[in-house]
Amino acid sequence: MIGEYNSQRQHIILKEYGRNIQNLVAYIRTVKDKEKRTELAYTLIELIKLLNPTVRESVENPQRLWDDLMIIADFDLDVSNPFNPPDRDILSKKPMKVPYPQTDIRYKHYGKNIERLVQEGIKKEDPKEREDVIIYLGRLMKTFYGNWNKETLDDSVILKDISNMSKGKLTMSLDKVREENLFDPLYRERGGNQQRPQGDGGRRHQGQRHGGKNFKKRFNPHRRRD
Repeated sequence: MIGEYNSQRQHIILKEYGRNIQNLVAYIRTVKDKEKRTELAYTLIELIKLLNPTVRESVENPQRLWDDLMIIADFDLDVSNPFNPPDRDILSKKPMKVPYPQTDIRYKHYGKNIERLVQEGIKKEDPKEREDVIIYLGRLMKTFYGNWNKETLDDSVILKDISNMSKGKLTMSLDKVREENLFDPLYRERGGNQQRPQGDGGRRHQGQRHGGKNFKKRFNPHRRRD
């Protein structure tokens, strides 16, 4: 007896469910009693969940499985569907085009989020909070720049870029930054692995808490404000 080649079989409509599920759907369609067909359809839905854990976990609502069942049946399955069956046009309907955000990024090596953080920092009225903003931005910018470049970004360049992005509203003394090493990157390369710096690295004066957890909590553009 000559075996049947896959090329000679019916095309699999939804490949994520496989040929066996499709064959079971075809069998359900041959059952004459509607109540029995509905019972078998419910059983098949549970079988799909059992055989495809990824499908079960990714399903946000059970309607998707019933819609897929109708698609496999070529929209010809008369059962008591708990949901409204989809239209055939769903297979040929093109998804809505999602426009790519066209935003002008002046400093691409920092990324768009840095510019957004600068705008949030401008809103700070307290001088101490603005200083914390500059320190936190400086660390981020040096870290981001170091991810893509071997050269070290000079603190003077960072201060100049922050000033330009904030239109002169966020400024700090270069001597203060260099003396206290305020722009140390958030992560350092040690032994080929990125690690967080331990403490202040012994290079900062005791008692200074620039850019610490308290600041990160305050400087959160998404934090709910009363």
